Amino acid sequence: MSWIQKLYETYNNCSSMIGKIESDNQVPLLPVCHSIQDAHIQIAIDYDGNFLRATVVPRENKKTIIPCTEEAAGRAGSRPEGYPLCDSLQFVAGDFVEYGGLVTSGYSKNPLEPHATFVEKLEAWCNSKYRHEKAISILAYAKKKKVITDLVSVKILHIENEKLIVETKEQLRKRFGSDDKIPQIFQVIQADQKDKTINQERAFIRWCVEKAGELESQVWRDRTLWDSWINYYVGLDSAEGLCYVSGRKSRLAIQHPKRIRRGNDNAKLISSNDTSGFTFRGRFVTAEQACGVSSDATQKAHSALRWLISRQGYRKGAQAIVAWAISGARIPNPVDDASDILGEENLASDESEIGSTAQELALKLKKKIAGYKADLGATTDIVIMGLDSATPGRMAIMYYQELTGSDFLERLEHWHESCAWIHDYRFIEKKEENRVKRKYVRFVGAPAPKDIAKAVYGKKVDDKLQKAVVERILPCIIEGRVIPRDIVESAVRRACNRVGLEYWEWNKVLSIACALYRKLNEKEGYIMALDEDRKTRDYLYGRLLALADSLERWALNKAGEDRQTNADRLMQRFAERPYSTWRTIELSLSPYKARLGAQSQKRQMMIDKVKDMFSSVEDFKNDKKLNGEFLLAYSCQREALRLKRDNVNKNEPESVA
Repeated sequence: MSWIQKLYETYNNCSSMIGKIESDNQVPLLPVCHSIQDAHIQIAIDYDGNFLRATVVPRENKKTIIPCTEEAAGRAGSRPEGYPLCDSLQFVAGDFVEYGGLVTSGYSKNPLEPHATFVEKLEAWCNSKYRHEKAISILAYAKKKKVITDLVSVKILHIENEKLIVETKEQLRKRFGSDDKIPQIFQVIQADQKDKTINQERAFIRWCVEKAGELESQVWRDRTLWDSWINYYVGLDSAEGLCYVSGRKSRLAIQHPKRIRRGNDNAKLISSNDTSGFTFRGRFVTAEQACGVSSDATQKAHSALRWLISRQGYRKGAQAIVAWAISGARIPNPVDDASDILGEENLASDESEIGSTAQELALKLKKKIAGYKADLGATTDIVIMGLDSATPGRMAIMYYQELTGSDFLERLEHWHESCAWIHDYRFIEKKEENRVKRKYVRFVGAPAPKDIAKAVYGKKVDDKLQKAVVERILPCIIEGRVIPRDIVESAVRRACNRVGLEYWEWNKVLSIACALYRKLNEKEGYIMALDEDRKTRDYLYGRLLALADSLERWALNKAGEDRQTNADRLMQRFAERPYSTWRTIELSLSPYKARLGAQSQKRQMMIDKVKDMFSSVEDFKNDKKLNGEFLLAYSCQREALRLKRDNVNKNEPESVA
């Protein structure tokens, strides 16, 4: 139960954030006994329960905090439990059936039941000592059974033959003439995945109760209404028992929250409703004997987890990974690369239009991690948690680790230093003169696990493979484990396949493969700059390939030609049989040397110098397959030529295109 204890503590430490909706994509930290829903229609009434007006809720303002029962928080299936204040039309509208509304199949025998239970629950709250004036006003309006009538009268909902229109996007376009003329309600409700129809019946209603002098009319932001519902609901009779989280006797939870990773997520971390299967039977008589968690503890823990994932977590399909400090302090995400950790404001340089240099960004990253260390302190508890689900209803913790703040940041810093390489596949988008302009930036650091997956399996890697790679890389970052050799070898093989990839993709794969190979062979002490003292066969052959490519590219650019060099085309063969392939590449350079004339002599001298560095003729003529070290040398030699061009010879073009 360590994970739920840590989340419970996090919620209590971050109580000042309760109810704050920071952005539309972020789930707020919810008050207990509350949930969050996407609202579609906002109805304004007065304190006497009279209809005033209604509006369609824009997408950017749809997040709505609503009172919720334990049963409604986990509602699913054909007979969903209703919410006590805000809900969909089948619950709040007493005239739903009159307008041809179809209730969910579990209520088909008595279509009036959803509205009746909605009124019953709201009435019980309004008759208690914890009643709230706004809830009483909403009850008075709901009893009039005019919700849909009023919404039709102000043209929020649309009917035909006294029935709500239910059509596909194409049918709506034909009906109203064009996309621009389709009423707003059809634009905010998602189409059904099966038949693609947009159903007004699924509209979710939220309320405004207005009164002269009232400071907050929006019920989902009224903290007095939150407290009223919490006090009422907590006071209801329920079974008590020992809470394994708090260690005290309290009201135990019967059902546990869902919607942890996203709004439509039905998977649960704790579930014991399978009384006919073998979830707990044979070991315990009742579910409470297996695991007793109070309603307060489970709601706080799940709310904290939901908030953390939306705020600072990584999500891909069913997989979610989040790291957080128990104190609530911000920490870097372990599955981000250096550019993500630094943020867009640190990537751009004020002095250069092409972005900061790689060395500047490496220093900025080091300083930023040092800043986290100062803010966190050495003893702050850090938790890293990974979630995944194999079925729609059950979720598992696939990774869990607790660390101190100092250990976490030291390991993260070591990862970004030992698996670092120079990358240039990140860009910043800026609007200039009514168009979006991309500015590519170079950065030094470890690649993100999601980018490693794309480098290993291609840019169209499916979710399962990407999730598997992220899951295998995560312990390498957090625990310092050895990076899987098969991942490194796959990245190296793809980097050698120069012809099979577009330039931008190959450039990305090359830098990631170099970073991974450097990390796997950490003891070798490879550096990111060109090591002119290293005389291993693989390293020297990598330098030769880069020099040959540079010479031919220079000649092609001078002639205004834009095509791949022989070094490009033969790179994969070169990795398999370097000596025999080098002979082909070297012979092919003759016409380009002739084209450049005396200008090629300096580059030829560099090639001859590297050839002379082989320990013996036999070593040079050895046609054995090269390992990933030759990619390091190729990348370093290419970077050295680029720096030389920038700093010395402004007339010489890029070494590669």
